[in-house]
Amino acid sequence: MTLPVLIIMAVASIGLTIYALMSGRNEEHDTVARRMSGRTREREEMQEKAKSSVAARMLEKVAPIAIRPVMPKNSAEMSKIRIKLASAGFRKENVTTIFLTSKSVLAVLGGIAVAFYAFNGGNSASNIVGMSLFGAALGFMAPNIWLASATKKRGNSIREGLPDSLDLLVITVESGLALDGALQRVGDEMRNVHPELSEEFQISTREAQMGIPRNEALDNMAERTQVSEMKSLVAIVNQAERFGTSVGKALRHQADALRTKRRQAAEEKAQKVAVKLMAPLILFIFPALFVVLVGPAAMRMYEMSQSNSALF
Repeated sequence: MTLPVLIIMAVASIGLTIYALMSGRNEEHDTVARRMSGRTREREEMQEKAKSSVAARMLEKVAPIAIRPVMPKNSAEMSKIRIKLASAGFRKENVTTIFLTSKSVLAVLGGIAVAFYAFNGGNSASNIVGMSLFGAALGFMAPNIWLASATKKRGNSIREGLPDSLDLLVITVESGLALDGALQRVGDEMRNVHPELSEEFQISTREAQMGIPRNEALDNMAERTQVSEMKSLVAIVNQAERFGTSVGKALRHQADALRTKRRQAAEEKAQKVAVKLMAPLILFIFPALFVVLVGPAAMRMYEMSQSNSALF
């Protein structure tokens, strides 16, 4: 009886030893993998910092020269540019410098690229100069076109998210929350659905927490977004607080108005579909129908005319 017991104990000890060695090796492998991943992450962060520092140094060297031709004459124009960039979602300190610098850089690059293309095409000197000026003007206007497109896209997303956010805001205000808490709660809840509007609500809430008056924080939000519906909402909330009326009722009326306006906009788009379909129908569908319907009759008439001319 002792020999089988010893064999079983030996096999069990060998198995436990192998298991301990394998687990230790796995733990060592996991530790090494974590260290390697940490070093890789640190290396990537260092590379990103190096790239950003190189870009920052290049911007510091190029910006003072490139910004001179497009520098606004007064601070009012500079503030307008800053507001436009904030409406598109760009609020960093150096974003105005980058935007103005890009206008000059793209103008020079566009002019050089078009001049090189025109010179290789064998154009005359006057044509090369005219085409290079056109390329420079196009490069100079490209940042403005991009900014207008980005502002419009962000404004549309904020406009589409306002009715749903207002419904949730009405529920939170009527349930007993203050307006600041309601804005913060709506901003948190709408983060995944409408991130642009959620960001604006959170910025307004932080400004109010920092000591800025609520009406001023709301006015700043309306000024940043440059959306007419947001401006009317802020005006209604400020008037309700100024005259002591119910903010919940004011928000409910505004939510109903925005919902009606969104339905009317959808109906307007639906009615425009018939007008927009006229051009493709006339250019593509009708000619094919004419060929299918009138083509055989035209060929028959041509054959009959040829036969009649042969008889005479």
